Amino acid sequence: MAGFTGHGVFAFGLLGNIISFMVYLAPMPTFHQIYKKKSSEGFQAIPYVVALFSALLWIYYALLKCNATLIITINSVGCVIETIYILFFIFYATKKLRVQTVKLLVLLIVCGMGFIGVTHFLVKASQRAIIVGWICLIFSLCVFIAPLCIVRQVIRTKSVEHMPFLLSLFLTLSAVMWFFYGLLLKDFNIAIPNVLGFSFGVVQMVLYVMYKNSKNTPDQQKLPETQKQTSILKEQNIPEVTEQIIEIVKLSALLSSDKKPAKVLSNEKGVQAPNLPKECEV
Repeated sequence: MAGFTGHGVFAFGLLGNIISFMVYLAPMPTFHQIYKKKSSEGFQAIPYVVALFSALLWIYYALLKCNATLIITINSVGCVIETIYILFFIFYATKKLRVQTVKLLVLLIVCGMGFIGVTHFLVKASQRAIIVGWICLIFSLCVFIAPLCIVRQVIRTKSVEHMPFLLSLFLTLSAVMWFFYGLLLKDFNIAIPNVLGFSFGVVQMVLYVMYKNSKNTPDQQKLPETQKQTSILKEQNIPEVTEQIIEIVKLSALLSSDKKPAKVLSNEKGVQAPNLPKECEV
């Protein structure tokens, strides 16, 4: 039974590494879109910053535990990929978003270094892994909660433009693998946050299915308003065009009267009009 459990831990850990690697690669279409448009648009860097800090904490936690090589491998890869994403985002972000992202990075680095220093020098070795495990659990929850800002935007705009489906799918699958890995390893610091991760992943995929065919994109929301403004402008221009035509007719009549005195005739409505030369008569 113990051998079966050991093989199960390794199998779920290996699958967790593979799927988590796909999770890290899932935002690549998003950053390709940012590269093409040379703008970060409505995307946020918060999920990537939180994911980077969480990966660093999990590496520290794994170093305190035994037989945690699979946790070290995937989180090391994650640190490299998330760092590239954040630098890419900062390069194409607006000045305001760039400053906010850098401030968040500095804050997390200072807090992380302080946390590692406190736990290393002030906490007993026997209690160190427990405390670090709880902190990792909290930040893992933050990783899954961070995309909620995108979920709120999707609900508000009824558009999934800024919520990649692949990321939601792989996050859900990754949560399943790591849940069973932690459960078989009897490490609830790994198992518990992935229950919430699975739930949030399902919610994101449901929202994607609901709004993927929605035509209520931000640009299309502005279209009726633009058409209305155009119609108003056209209505406002009609009197001006009419007045210009009348002025042109009057000017033509005056020019004709300068060449030859015109006799004034009365039409049926009682409005006097100049008697045009025979050349102009139809």
